[in-house]
Amino acid sequence: MSSQTQHADPLTLTARQRIYTLDVFIIDGPINPDFLDNNPIISRRIEILGSQTLADLHQAIFRAFDRYEEHLYEFQIGGKGPHDPNNRVYVLASAMKREDDTVAAAGDVAMTTIADAGIAVDQPFGYWFDFGDDWWHQVNLVDIRGKGDVDATFPKIIGRVGTSPPQYMDMDEEE
Repeated sequence: MSSQTQHADPLTLTARQRIYTLDVFIIDGPINPDFLDNNPIISRRIEILGSQTLADLHQAIFRAFDRYEEHLYEFQIGGKGPHDPNNRVYVLASAMKREDDTVAAAGDVAMTTIADAGIAVDQPFGYWFDFGDDWWHQVNLVDIRGKGDVDATFPKIIGRVGTSPPQYMDMDEEE
């Protein structure tokens, strides 16, 4: 039985009812150097409920950085940040098993809630979007608080630093 189907303890239930505030930074990707000179920091602040999933967080990041074409993605949690081999990897359901039928990841992004992902304040984790263009993000959990406005829609983007880079670098910009 997976941890997602077991009965949650009262602490987990409380965590699911909380608001998680995350800072998401682009740390690598196909960005024109001139664009980067004008936008040395590119980040978004997102609020999401503990009961929402990593797939919901992906959609919030997707919108926050003005992307328009979906690609594969994964979250890397539990190490010291993106690329850490000690991370637990959360992927789309289609990527859960290898060809030899062994499990390839710690969990399914659509089934893993923010509260159940094991995210800790001040412990960065990775988000990798588009395995061809390799957009790498560092995500920092900066705060967990009780749910305030019960009528608010989550996840929501509450802050922006820098301009969103184009999802695909225009070949003319490279010259």
